[in-house]
Amino acid sequence: MRYGPRRVHDDLARACDVIENASHHRPQWIRAPYGVFSGASLLAARRLGLTPVLWTCWGYDWTRRATGASVTRTVLKDLRGGGTILLHDSDHAASAGSWRSALAALNPILDACAARGLRVGPLAEHTVGGRGLWRSVAGLCGTTVLS
Repeated sequence: MRYGPRRVHDDLARACDVIENASHHRPQWIRAPYGVFSGASLLAARRLGLTPVLWTCWGYDWTRRATGASVTRTVLKDLRGGGTILLHDSDHAASAGSWRSALAALNPILDACAARGLRVGPLAEHTVGGRGLWRSVAGLCGTTVLS
């Protein structure tokens, strides 16, 4: 279902308020479900001061058949310096318990990054002129792989 600009803005503003009230930090980035931004969501993001972000590799960790090993293999196949990994820390819109595959893959992925000489850091470090790159994304723990 598509929503108009006003509803998208109001929904996103409420989400930002909930996050800020719970964490005492205002969100800075937005990742659209499935990586699909509408014109209304981009407009709302801009008005709310959010930077839209995407990812450069993902683990397909939301599927029923995902395992820590399969997620690790999938991520490492496309992992490059300057990229951003998408992993999920919830199974809200995924197979029940699928977050466990992302968690199981996390240490092997971090070990592989270290072995490749890649530094892992927060999304905030993956910026140009103080704003996040459009090709980046907040993944599990907002992790970005830097070269």
